Amino acid sequence: QAVVDFERLGEHAAAFQGHDVGFCCLGTTRAKAGADGFVRVDRDYVAQAAELARAGGCKHFVLQSSRGANAQSRFLYLRVKGEVENLVQAVGFDHCTILRPAVLLCKRQESRPMEWIAQQFLGAVARLFPTAHSVPVETVARAMVACALQPGEGKVKVLENGAVHELGKA
Repeated sequence: QAVVDFERLGEHAAAFQGHDVGFCCLGTTRAKAGADGFVRVDRDYVAQAAELARAGGCKHFVLQSSRGANAQSRFLYLRVKGEVENLVQAVGFDHCTILRPAVLLCKRQESRPMEWIAQQFLGAVARLFPTAHSVPVETVARAMVACALQPGEGKVKVLENGAVHELGKA
């Protein structure tokens, strides 16, 4: 494990050398980082990490994005996620897998009251409709590993929430 300074990511190029697969789950919130900080972390850092990984020999990049990602969205969150998807695809990996999970169900150390309320509600909905509006982070992690072990055909694969659930249970 290598600890890097994302503000000086280029200085850590050696940490990105010699890996066949790259996994990226990097992200923050607008509330935590502000609009500019959110864009810097969720788009710029991710795109730069992808470029360094490719330059270091990475063949397959697995990116956790978001349901509804769209570079033309009027909503900052979805627009940035769509932009970073496009940037990562443009890097030119042999395989690029993009996962678009819905609301992530997880326990956080930091307090996010509204997210906690949403998770409680969506957790209850998930009992009736398991793949509709949420996904446990463990399921996303298993799906990401499965993508790396069996990249499949094609240069780019986009997995929506239902497919993330299926792959994460396999």
